[in-house]
Amino acid sequence: MRQELLKIVRPLLPDLVPALVAPALWAVWLGWDQHRDVHPDGSTTGPYEAWQVIGLLLTLLAPVYWAASRNHIPGAVFGTTAGLTVAAYDWSDDGSGLYMIGVGTVMVGSLVATAAVSTVIAHVRRGGRRNGA
Repeated sequence: MRQELLKIVRPLLPDLVPALVAPALWAVWLGWDQHRDVHPDGSTTGPYEAWQVIGLLLTLLAPVYWAASRNHIPGAVFGTTAGLTVAAYDWSDDGSGLYMIGVGTVMVGSLVATAAVSTVIAHVRRGGRRNGA
């Protein structure tokens, strides 16, 4: 039974790992900061600081690299994108009415960025060779 389960799960790992790690990293870097900073002129910023977002992006490179280096580019791209999009549910109580725009921006941005990074990683790991060479 255990061997059969491993045969099923093992090929799915490059797809599942980025999808599960992305929301966990979102929670670590962004999930705890829920307040906006109010400046003396009345303007607000936040809730996230630049260092938090940069930290999230840098740590997301690990699962993306892990999947893309195994030539599972769709898993790296769609897994990470799905994980971050689900994690953006954190914004669902936003009172500005821009919740869906923010989620869409996260989805499109992570899709484009992880596609580019995954393609570069896979290409470098192959030593610059084409698939057929």
